[in-house]
Amino acid sequence: MNIMLRSTLLFFCLFGLLSCATDESNTTTADDDSNPSAVDFDRSAMLEHWADALIIPGYDQWNTELTALQMAASDFTMNPTETSLRVVREQWITAYTMWQRVAMFEMGPAERSDLRLSVNSYPTNTSQIENHILEGGYDLTLPANRTAKGFPALDYLLNGIGTTDAERLAVYTGANGTAYQQYLSDVITDLNTLSNSVLTEWQNDYRTEFISNDGASATASTDRLVNDYIFYYEKFLRAGKMGIPLGVFTGTPEPQTLEAFYYPSLGNALFLEALDATQDFFNGTPFNGTGTGPSLASYLDTLNTVTNGATLSESINEQFVTARNAVMALETFKVEIEENDPPTTMLNAYDEVQALVPLLKVDMVSAMSIRIDYVDADGD
Repeated sequence: MNIMLRSTLLFFCLFGLLSCATDESNTTTADDDSNPSAVDFDRSAMLEHWADALIIPGYDQWNTELTALQMAASDFTMNPTETSLRVVREQWITAYTMWQRVAMFEMGPAERSDLRLSVNSYPTNTSQIENHILEGGYDLTLPANRTAKGFPALDYLLNGIGTTDAERLAVYTGANGTAYQQYLSDVITDLNTLSNSVLTEWQNDYRTEFISNDGASATASTDRLVNDYIFYYEKFLRAGKMGIPLGVFTGTPEPQTLEAFYYPSLGNALFLEALDATQDFFNGTPFNGTGTGPSLASYLDTLNTVTNGATLSESINEQFVTARNAVMALETFKVEIEENDPPTTMLNAYDEVQALVPLLKVDMVSAMSIRIDYVDADGD
C-alpha cells in the first residue's frame, strides 16, 4: 500500500475523531441543565411501538421468507435442475435482504442465541464447509461452525462452487452431490431453527418484559436497544460492510471480506437495505411502511435538541440521505475496491456513512443521557 493511501486513510480516521468533538460542542437542548427523564415523553409507548410495529413484524416476515427458502431447497434436492437451483437462489436473496431489517435487534432472544454471528458471519470459511461435506458428522450449533453456516455459507453453496449454473448443478448431481444437497438443507434448517426460536420468544414472554422495562438506566430497554442499535450501525453496517473491505482500519483493502462475496451485485443492495432499516428505526417507521409512532426522532424533538442551527433529528435524517445517495452512486463494492487504487469514490461514500456515527453516538445519546456501554477499539 503506497504512502499516499496510508496518509489518506489516517486523515479519514482523524477526521472522524474531530467530527465527534465538534458535534458534541455544538449540540444543545432548550435547557442544557434539563433532565431527559423529566421530559414528557412516554418511553413505554415507544418500546411498545418498537416491539409491535418494527421488531416482531420484522422477525415474522424473516421467518416466513426462511420457510419459503426451506421449501425451495426441498424442491431442489428432490429435483435438482438449473431452474430449481435459481429458485433457491432467488429466495436466498429475498431472505438475506429481509435479514437486514432485523439484524440490529441483538438483545433478549437474539442475544442469547448469538443470532447475528450465527446468521451472518463473513467471510465464510469455504475449507471448513468442504471438510464438513466430505467428512460429515458436523454440528452446526457449535460456535466453531459460525463461519461455515448462515447466509454467507449459502452464498458459497449457491454461487461459489462454479462459475455458471450448469457447473454448480454438476456439483449437486455429481459423485458427492448427495452430501452437498444435505449440507445445503442443514444450513437452511439451522437458520429456520434460530428464526423460529427468536420469533416465538418475542411473541410470548419477552415482549412484555421488553416493554415493561421502561426506565432510564443502563439496564432499561431503551438504553440497551439504543446501544445495540448504534453498535450495529458502527461495527456491522459501517465497518463490516464497507470499512473493513476498504482497508480503512488496516491500510490494506480486503475485498474477500465483502458481504455476498460470491454474488457481488447483491452486496450494495444489502448495504442499502440495512441503511434504510436503521433510518426507519430512528424514525419509528412501522415495518409495513405506513403511519408513524414514537421514536428516537420524536424523542429528540421533544427534548428540542438542536445541532449547528438545525434540529438534531433533521440533521440525522439529512445525513442518512447523503450517505444513501453516495452509496447508490457506486459500482459494486467489489469492482470499486478491486479496480481502483485507491478506491477514492467508495472511500468518500464511506465518509458519509461514518458521518452518522458522531451524530448518533455523541449528540443523540448525550441529549437522552444514555451512556455508551461498549468500547470503541478500531481507532476511528
